[in-house]
Amino acid sequence: MLITRLVLKNWRNFKNVDIKLRERVYVLGPNASGKSNLLDVLRFLRDIAKTEGGGLQKAVKDRSGIKKLRCLLARKDPEVSIIVELAERMDAEPEWRYTLNFRNEGKGQQRLVVSKEYVEDLRDGKVLLDRPDDDDRNDPDRLTQTHLEQINTNSAFRPISEFFAALTYLHLVPQLLKHADQLGGSRLEGDPFGQAFLERIAKTTDRTRNSRLEKIGEALKVCVPNMINLRFVRDEITGTPHLEAMYKHWRPDAGWQREDQFSDGTLRLLGIMWSLLEGNSLLLLEEPELSLNEDIVRQIHKLIWQMQRKATYRRQVFITTHSEALLQDKGIDPREVIRLEPSNDGTRVVETSETDKALIASGYSIAEAILPKVRPSQVEQLSLY
Repeated sequence: MLITRLVLKNWRNFKNVDIKLRERVYVLGPNASGKSNLLDVLRFLRDIAKTEGGGLQKAVKDRSGIKKLRCLLARKDPEVSIIVELAERMDAEPEWRYTLNFRNEGKGQQRLVVSKEYVEDLRDGKVLLDRPDDDDRNDPDRLTQTHLEQINTNSAFRPISEFFAALTYLHLVPQLLKHADQLGGSRLEGDPFGQAFLERIAKTTDRTRNSRLEKIGEALKVCVPNMINLRFVRDEITGTPHLEAMYKHWRPDAGWQREDQFSDGTLRLLGIMWSLLEGNSLLLLEEPELSLNEDIVRQIHKLIWQMQRKATYRRQVFITTHSEALLQDKGIDPREVIRLEPSNDGTRVVETSETDKALIASGYSIAEAILPKVRPSQVEQLSLY
């Protein structure tokens, strides 16, 4: 399953946007334009839907309350709205539409309440949920929770809840992985920085683990050509999981090298490729080019495409990036690019112009046709100082 359309009202810097999405989505924009905020709305749905410690109230609280979530331009209409359409595959008709609106109650306790929750099965047009309903009106406390987060109320549309709950956000920080023993066991919920990456690998069955590492090892040869083998091992004394690699350019008796000796870039690539093979829901990658040299960054699009082909289930991927090297890949479809532009009426999504499409069709890359319009001009840069 994948998200084909996302509509936001009053979400952070987005007053009103309606975005069509592809299997790979590259989010471009200047600093403070809302790239991370766009990804966070999807994390927000995950945090509501997850069965352990989730829910609307906690998801909003973790983001410092509705006043921090709601667009500053939402003066007359303070309701936050999220609409998502989902399909089984790209270019197929959407099968589900989920709508969630919420706001402050506006009286008494000033509670956060659901003002609308709506689910439609688009295959037959059947409305599966339409709230508030009579039960909500008879017991207003029910509106402090979504049906998305409740197993006993989401059975008719559970595939949506399970899809959101399985979403992965990855911004792997190699140092946290290399020095996990010294840093101790404290981790952020959801492990966004990859501290538990080796534990995730360890929990996989031997057959699945070996198959994935073989696929990753083959793909890595494009970026790390001297790596000739990649394997999983456990420390003989402590049982701690490790990854090891053999490099052909080192002396013959150098032996296997563990992950704490890998380059930061290699670890980031390993995390990205494992995640692409690991799940079937959405994968969010924030600036994957960090710690990588430009020659490797130029290969990221091909690596993602290659791993999607090898995966049992092809994960949809959202990528925020500033990288010219990454966007030089001429295999990136302009339909895969979302360009954000701040304005006096909130951040807007700029459609790819016909001129830009013509340039790309004639052989220009996204970096050449679109990226210069994302970056501020020299005059604008000077005005920042």
